[in-house]
Amino acid sequence: MKLSKLIALTLLTLSTSALANTIEGTNYQSPYCGCCKEWVKHMEDNGFKLDVVYKEDLTPIKIKLGLRPEYASCHTAQIDGYTFEGHVPADEIKRFLDEKPDRMIGLAVAGMPMGSPGMEYDDIKDPFDVVAFDKNGKTIVWSRHNQ
Repeated sequence: MKLSKLIALTLLTLSTSALANTIEGTNYQSPYCGCCKEWVKHMEDNGFKLDVVYKEDLTPIKIKLGLRPEYASCHTAQIDGYTFEGHVPADEIKRFLDEKPDRMIGLAVAGMPMGSPGMEYDDIKDPFDVVAFDKNGKTIVWSRHNQ
């Protein structure tokens, strides 16, 4: 086999396996929010491909997806049938998708804590919890960050 064909075959194999490892989803966000764009970049840097849908009012989407107001943030993602609200770290989403915990329909980081993905500023790192929630609004602490 010629070297050029071998290189082409290797590149095709590598690009195909990279696509197979990409986790796809949709992120709903305001067209005016800069931190939402930074969170999407964080997700893309960690193997996700998110289609971005810009909405002026995200409340109907959040309600439809079972999110309680106390866990709301500035953007809402749907990935593999689950809901991810706010600045949830990509590694926590990957772990959730791997484990698929019983009854839980998603993860949320309430508000916009400094130091969470997309909310980096200088060395400020506010403590925050990632909570898993079910369709009835019951939650468990999934993980703690910057404690």
